[in-house]
Amino acid sequence: MPAASEALAEDEPCGSDGTALAVPAAQRTVITIGGEKRDDDGDDEAIKPLPERLVGELTAHRTLALRDAVANNPHVAMTALLHKLCLDTFHHAASGNCLDASVHQVFFSIQPADLKDSLPAKAVAERHEAWKADLPKDEGQLWDWLSELDDDRRASLLAHCVSFGVNALYEKGDRYGGPGVSVHGVQQRLAQADRLARAVGLDMVAAGWRPTVDNYLSRVTKPRILEAVREAKGDHAAQLLDHLKKGEMAQEAERLLDGTGWLPEPLRPADGVQMSDLPAGVVETLPAFLTDGEDTDSQQAAD
Repeated sequence: MPAASEALAEDEPCGSDGTALAVPAAQRTVITIGGEKRDDDGDDEAIKPLPERLVGELTAHRTLALRDAVANNPHVAMTALLHKLCLDTFHHAASGNCLDASVHQVFFSIQPADLKDSLPAKAVAERHEAWKADLPKDEGQLWDWLSELDDDRRASLLAHCVSFGVNALYEKGDRYGGPGVSVHGVQQRLAQADRLARAVGLDMVAAGWRPTVDNYLSRVTKPRILEAVREAKGDHAAQLLDHLKKGEMAQEAERLLDGTGWLPEPLRPADGVQMSDLPAGVVETLPAFLTDGEDTDSQQAAD
């Protein structure tokens, strides 16, 4: 057989008689992710995981509100502190913990633009300045002043200090044993944050968070927007929006969700399920916002 025919036989599919079969001009590319095949054109109706940055911003709101709630509940703050100290002393626990009991302030690596103007931020700042005005600046005088405080004031000051160590932030864990926090450590941190939130009765609606175009609705896909409206207002309200473009849909959704108390998954009250109780490696049972999210900040959502 001539060389040209050999090349044809290697590069093109052939029929039983040796003739080349026609190949479609364009074929749909199929991408395999985690053992699951997905078409490259995507499914606009699919509910995808939340973007990781957005989860980081939402949990920044929750962390600050949780700090404020802990600071207003000295009994829980003392329990949290003693719990952490007992783990360190008797169990030498090294896993992630939602309370840094040093205590040093945990700063936010990701800060949403509206965080500093939130109700918890203002409450924390006002309480801090009030205590700062009362505390002596000299170290020796400070010790004597603290020793003379009545029990209620000592407990309130302890709760305020403990609250700065609260860390309920989501971050991408290191799966390969690097210097950063591990995936298990992040899961432990969030599970303990849920327990702490239940203990202080954290309510993100009462803390002043509400979904807006800027802080949530423009950051997620259209199916996510429709899901939020459907959960808060019912199927009929969602159907009224499903024909709109992304920007218009987000604006209308903000109006419809106002006053409903709807919250995205990272801000909802804990349901009592401890992540630490889940079998190791069972990632598919975790909430969607804790799995690898779609990067809606770097791609345009479908109109």
